[in-house]
Amino acid sequence: MKTRNLLIVSAQIFLAAWGSAQRVSLPEPPQVRAKNHVVSLTLHAVNENGRDAFAFNGETVAPVIRASPGDVLKIAYINDLPAKSPETCAVNPCMDMTNLHFHGLGVSPHAPQDDVLTMLAKPRQELRYSVRIPRDHPPGLFWYHTHPHGESHRQVLDGMSGAIVIEGMGRYVPETEKLRERVMVVRGLSIDHDPRAAALIRDVEVPAKGCRVEAVEEIFTVNGVLRPRIEIAPKERQFWRIVNASADRYLDLQLYGQTFEIVALDGMPLAYHDPEHPARDTNHLLLAPAGRLEAIVTGPPAGAHSALRTLCVDTGPDGDANPEMVLADLVPSSSDQSTSARGPEPLYAGNSRQAIYKPVDLEPLKKSEPTFTVTFTEDKNGFYINGHKYAPDASPMTSARVGTYQHWRIVNRTAELHPFHIHQAHFLAYAENSVPLPHPAWLDTVNVPYGGSVDVIVDFTNPIIKGIAVFHCHLLNHEDKGMMAKILLK
Repeated sequence: MKTRNLLIVSAQIFLAAWGSAQRVSLPEPPQVRAKNHVVSLTLHAVNENGRDAFAFNGETVAPVIRASPGDVLKIAYINDLPAKSPETCAVNPCMDMTNLHFHGLGVSPHAPQDDVLTMLAKPRQELRYSVRIPRDHPPGLFWYHTHPHGESHRQVLDGMSGAIVIEGMGRYVPETEKLRERVMVVRGLSIDHDPRAAALIRDVEVPAKGCRVEAVEEIFTVNGVLRPRIEIAPKERQFWRIVNASADRYLDLQLYGQTFEIVALDGMPLAYHDPEHPARDTNHLLLAPAGRLEAIVTGPPAGAHSALRTLCVDTGPDGDANPEMVLADLVPSSSDQSTSARGPEPLYAGNSRQAIYKPVDLEPLKKSEPTFTVTFTEDKNGFYINGHKYAPDASPMTSARVGTYQHWRIVNRTAELHPFHIHQAHFLAYAENSVPLPHPAWLDTVNVPYGGSVDVIVDFTNPIIKGIAVFHCHLLNHEDKGMMAKILLK
């Protein structure tokens, strides 16, 4: 099979050995677009050089899937993994089962759509997905990744993930239609047993002291490349779409010397629920695993050095090391590339080109007692929600009536961070440790502080989400070891 091998460790180490003077520019993954309102593609699950990957058109580079509200995603997903896995899983033995989850999309949990419970492919089997994007679906950045319980962590850590863009952000922030777009998939790369780990750690400038750097087990790649160059002219404005596709690491994003002008989080435009405030500025943003940032950035002044970094994240006494490091370097453009070649204007179905807003008064729910409490605990035998490990044959732990909002409280009774994620729905995260947040945000994945809590209002008003979905910790090693539960949407 012909391969570009951007996801293969040897290529990343090769780039690191070159040094900063000869780093490569940020690569753009292949993009798949709709024809007659259908996005059609074939993905293969393969194991190459001892690592699992998506193969698309003969290359091990996951494509960016671009769709519009009203489109249908038709994906043939073929499991070409070996019958006997050469790797280890959170719960052994690895069976090389696989499937797809369309993270953040407000689509049906029934097969053949976003069903992670019954749609599972063994080696040499095929799954056929037909995912209908609602006509009123918000635009933004989403992503797809594998979700077989017990094997999710290994497959996502290996790089089995890709970005999904739902078109139409210009309806909420018109300037974005005129700017060069950058889609960045940030993944964690395990270097735990790599003999060149010390050189790689130096290359991304992990500080020598502080933030538990003595235990660095992973570094980050961007679109499969270690520390690429991002070309941007002084004062040029670009539209960046960043997904933390790490299986188990946090990003505290900082653009040295610049700010992020946030327009969307977790695929939800800020203007969708608050039309009067379509953007806000910040100098850094914590992105939990699976979190997404969409922001406008401005190129640094001529002669100034700037870099996209992740800062140190305190994950708690029992958490993994999450040190500061450089993700990418900003360099002056070699030519006028202020606009991106996004292809022809997509054809929207129905009236979906019109901006849809959904302001809602949730103050009474905020003052109410929680409808449901999620409690994360762990011990040497595993990870639990409300005292239970996930089991495939377990009944739903809770239920919600479609058409309603619910106040949930997520409680973390452990000594490490846990990111909470629920399928099919977004929620308003508005309080941490019972203190109102300065910037309440609509998310699908939220960080829960260790020894603390987060209060959210979950939106169950989407009429197509009936069925059984799941909620879980998005440290996928924890999810694989039991920190997941079902919810019945009725």
